[in-house]
Amino acid sequence: MDGQDWSGMTPGTQPDAATPVHPLILAGKFLVADLLSTLVFVALYAVTHSIFVAAGLAIAFGVGRIAYLTARGVKIDTMQWLSLFLVVVFGGAALFTQNPVFILLKPTLIYAAVGIAMLKPGWMTRYAPPIAQTYGADVMLAFGYVWAALMFATGAANLTLALLAGPVVWGWFIGVFPIASKVALILVQYVVTRRIVRQRIRASRALAMSVA
Repeated sequence: MDGQDWSGMTPGTQPDAATPVHPLILAGKFLVADLLSTLVFVALYAVTHSIFVAAGLAIAFGVGRIAYLTARGVKIDTMQWLSLFLVVVFGGAALFTQNPVFILLKPTLIYAAVGIAMLKPGWMTRYAPPIAQTYGADVMLAFGYVWAALMFATGAANLTLALLAGPVVWGWFIGVFPIASKVALILVQYVVTRRIVRQRIRASRALAMSVA
């Protein structure tokens, strides 16, 4: 909810300009970058029908991404190292077994890791505008768990399709559902949180006037 316009609620209540980047943005960038290597694998496998070419280039993509970030002096965080580890391990397993499913399973573990991180109580609240922190801390807390649930649900759906549907159907799913579901939840969260906060502000003002 960082960066949203809450100024119409009460005078002088603006988001803190010094607020760090919201974890949803960081998680989104990470997931997109991680899924990109998997989508590259699926596209190559569909075109070449060669597990060696597809898995080999997917591994090269993952290693190259880390090398590129390192060369630019970008700090490599734990999740990025985890992504590299998984693409090497699962890519190697795909090469060894000649089964592309191993690569398709990788996003499930990534989503599980992000979901576990989002189970931390109140992780979202500190990134909300001050007015939302004051009147909607419980709402932000609840949505933090909703986001974790979405991560776990996406991981479970990925696992099911990877095992039962095959690369083509899986490719359509992973190319559409993760992004669409996150955009939808962001919109729902914004509308619900804004409405509840506005209602509570009005109730607080009405109470203050009645007491006065």
